[in-house]
Amino acid sequence: MSKPDLMENYPNKLSQSGTTLELDSINVQLENKTAPEIINWAYDSFQEGLVLSTSFGIQSAVMLHLVTSIIPNIPVIWIDTGYLPAETYTFAQQLSQRLNLNLKVYQSPLSPARMEALYGKLWDREDVESLNRYDQIRKVEPMQRALSELKATAWLAGLRRSQTSHRHGLSTIAKQGEFYKVHPILNWHSRDIYQYLNQHNLPYHPYFDLGYVTVGDWHSSRPLMANDTDERDTRFKGIKQECGLHLTPSEAKSLDSSTL
Repeated sequence: MSKPDLMENYPNKLSQSGTTLELDSINVQLENKTAPEIINWAYDSFQEGLVLSTSFGIQSAVMLHLVTSIIPNIPVIWIDTGYLPAETYTFAQQLSQRLNLNLKVYQSPLSPARMEALYGKLWDREDVESLNRYDQIRKVEPMQRALSELKATAWLAGLRRSQTSHRHGLSTIAKQGEFYKVHPILNWHSRDIYQYLNQHNLPYHPYFDLGYVTVGDWHSSRPLMANDTDERDTRFKGIKQECGLHLTPSEAKSLDSSTL
């Protein structure tokens, strides 16, 4: 596959060179590039420092197929919270085998039982502080550990602008803490997702047939209702939209304040 011509302006192996990217300039050049071109750019730029994250959610097969078709052995990080629906574990197993994923599973050092003994059922409380503590323990800490242990400098994520108000303001490439984040399908809409699934005969999560448009932990996901104004209303009891994986600490604090 041909490489984007914009690569002429930036050195390869940024993961090793220590070069700081000029994000504004790169985003201008990447804005109208296709998803495969953006993925190629990311691989050329970050080489072995590039990873992919997945939730094995409703539409996860799209990014998994899209990226591994270009970078077959890319490390795929999956944060297993210990509270996922049984169907998610089955779906993950099926996709991992079909796409021959180089899967890296990370979990909290605290088992669900130990966490509940120490802190109670954080996920069952209707306040942002408890939900954030839950997310920090079960999702954010394992993800940060994964990125560190895999020596990542950048990660590909399947975020889309149409999903949440926070994601609406994202750029194709951004900085989250010390890591670069690359969003190849940022401008995709639902129709693009389903066209890709159909074109490549890819499965979607079985909860889609039950009315779910997004799915995470069994206790914080529900089907879409007629009176929902946003698909993310079906997550976290409608109290918040983001789990923290795609937020800096300052962003998380800001969003929490606006939700209360």
